[in-house]
Order: sequence, then structure tokens, then C-alpha cells
Amino acid sequence: MPDTDVREFPMPRAAGCPFDPPPALKELQEEAPIARVRLPDGATAWVVTRHADQRAVLADRRVSSDMTHPGYPRGGPVREGPGKIGFILMDDPEHARLRKMVTAPFMIKRVEAMRPAIQRIVDDRIDAMLAGPNPVDLVEAFALPVPSLVICELLGVPYRDHDLFQHNSRQLISRSAPIEQRGAAFQALHDYLDDLLAEKLERPGDDLLSGLLERVRAGELTRGDAAGIGVLLLIAGHETTANMIALGTMALLDNPSQLALLRDTDDPKVIAGAVEELLRYLNITHNGRRRVALEDLEVAGRLVRAGEGLIMANDIGNRDPSVFDDPDRLDVTRDARRHVAFGFGVHQCLGQPLARVELQVVYRTLYRRVPTLALAVDRDRIPFKHDSVIYGVHELPVRW
Repeated sequence: MPDTDVREFPMPRAAGCPFDPPPALKELQEEAPIARVRLPDGATAWVVTRHADQRAVLADRRVSSDMTHPGYPRGGPVREGPGKIGFILMDDPEHARLRKMVTAPFMIKRVEAMRPAIQRIVDDRIDAMLAGPNPVDLVEAFALPVPSLVICELLGVPYRDHDLFQHNSRQLISRSAPIEQRGAAFQALHDYLDDLLAEKLERPGDDLLSGLLERVRAGELTRGDAAGIGVLLLIAGHETTANMIALGTMALLDNPSQLALLRDTDDPKVIAGAVEELLRYLNITHNGRRRVALEDLEVAGRLVRAGEGLIMANDIGNRDPSVFDDPDRLDVTRDARRHVAFGFGVHQCLGQPLARVELQVVYRTLYRRVPTLALAVDRDRIPFKHDSVIYGVHELPVRW
């Protein structure tokens, strides 16, 4: 295809519309649902913008998640480090083999059994917030500690180390940090988890990391691989949910009628539905899910050749009007369960049952216990994470 047919890749989230995908993605969805785009590193890839096409690609075994394949749409330099972050950038059968080792703690029944403990964590953090200064940064006081405490309990990571893993997680997922800085952050997290695993070899506990060590002892896993899985679960387990809590709160404050519907209900189904709609509407993984074609395949009527990259722009996929009526409107009563916020296919997010329960507890509890919650600064002063792979706000000053 000649260069004149290649468009610049729309950068995620224009500063003027913090909840909406870039307008250029909407134009592509309407006019060219699969289009060639130029990435920041000069390479080209196909961007896929329609919901059905994205699900089809993500379920297609002819595409790969392995970024070492030529043509994978990296978009920038690749970090050199001790290994991949868990199994997220692997293909089956190795992806399935490793993922299966950590599936059990995230199954729906196991996660539902954690609901009372999650409720206690949420209530304790609200108690501490209400007893502290007013106004306060909701991210620091509540949104970040809640999922951090939950994932630490599940993994067997001491919460006292939260400054270390939160700082390095932010560096690793930053789109603006130098490649050397991101590499150092990964190394620090990997070393931290490896040291923790060494301690658990002597004193195992009833936690996920100790369970991984049983696989190490059985020769099914190296300790380095176990540390890599730990890095993945630790980052994904607190960064994503923390950003959904803060960004969801801001979106609801922007839509007081929707906030009232959520705050005033006792119906678990209504609360669960509201969580699905917020996941659809906000879609914090705004860098697109990336793959590379292993064989020639057809997507939306266009031929994608082996070795060409594909980017599923899931934020615009969740605003597809053929699937969701009036998709740019937040409506907590809509059936949004078909969203692709957690991906689709074999790489669909492992931790989605846990994220759902955490968000259900948070959204049900926070606004009921703090009914006068409001922004403490003008909306245009809130710093959004345009510089991060995981979207949200750096801070959210609130008062009550």
C-alpha cells in the first residue's frame, strides 16, 4: 500500500475529552474500519476499530501475542530485561500452560468468597479517609490502597512494600519514561518478587506465590518464570482497578443522575450492571490490544498478510453504535456485558472476576457512605494519565 494510504496512529485520549476515544478513531470506525497507520517508531500496522472485527481477530489462532515476532506493532523500543512479564506476551501452548497454574484463585467462586474481606478493606479505607484531612486526594487515600491491599493478600506480598511496587509499576507502564528507566523498573520488580519467592521457599504461606513454588519444586517452572508471573499479577492487580475506581468516580460525578441511580440501589444486579457500563465507557487499557499475523487472513474485507501488525483499538470498539445504542452516553442501566474492556479469546483478562467484585464493592459503598463527595478543584485542573499505558488520573482531589 502506498504511503499516501497510511494514516498517523491516533494517540490515545485527546486532552480535551478525557473519557472519549480520539475523534480520529471514530472517523476510522465510520469510514475505514480497518486502516493502515504509522506508529511512533515509523513502522506501520493495521488498526481495527469495530467491535465484531476486534473480537474476531482476538479469537483467531492465526495471530500472535508474541512481540518477538517480526512485524509485531511495538510502537517504540523494546525493553531489555530478565524475561517477559508473565505469560501475557506468549502464545499457546506455553501461554495456556503457565496461565493454568494461576487460574484457580481467580475463579468466580473463589473470588466471591473474598467479597467480605474486600468489603472490610473498603470500609477501613473509607474510615481512614473520613478521619483524615478534607479535601484529600482520592487516588492516594482510597483508589490505590484498596486494590493494592487485595492483590497483596492474594499473592502473599507484604503491603508494607507498596511504595516500592507502586513506584516501579508506574515507571514500567509509562509511555514517556526512557526505555532504560522502564527496564530498571522491571528489573527492580523482578528482583523483588524473586527475593520474596526465596523467602517463601523457607516459609511458605497460603498464597498464590507459595503455590507457584510448588510448580518450581516439581520442575514445571523456573523461579525466574515464577517471578515474572508475580510481576504481571502484581501490576495488573492494582494498577488497573485503582484507575477504574478514580476515573469511574470522576465520570459519575460528571453524571449526577447516574451516580444517584448507583448510590440509591440495593439491587446487586443493578450494581453489577453499572460496573459493566463503566468498564465499557471508560476502557482504561487505551493503547490497544496488539497482535501480529502469522498467516494471511481477511479482516473487515481487507487482506492482512503474514508478518503485519494489528492493533485492536478497544476504546473505540466499546463505542461501536452497532452494538451499543448512543455509545458516547454513560448509562448505568444498559446491558454492557459485550464490552471488550477485558479483551476476548484465550488472552482475555485472567483477573476480571476479581476486578468486578472489587468495583462492585467500591461503587456500592463509597458513594453511599460519602453521599456529599465532590471534586475539590476545577475539572480542568485534574491531571489525566495521557502518558501511561493504563489510563486514569494521577490524582483526584475530593471533598465532602
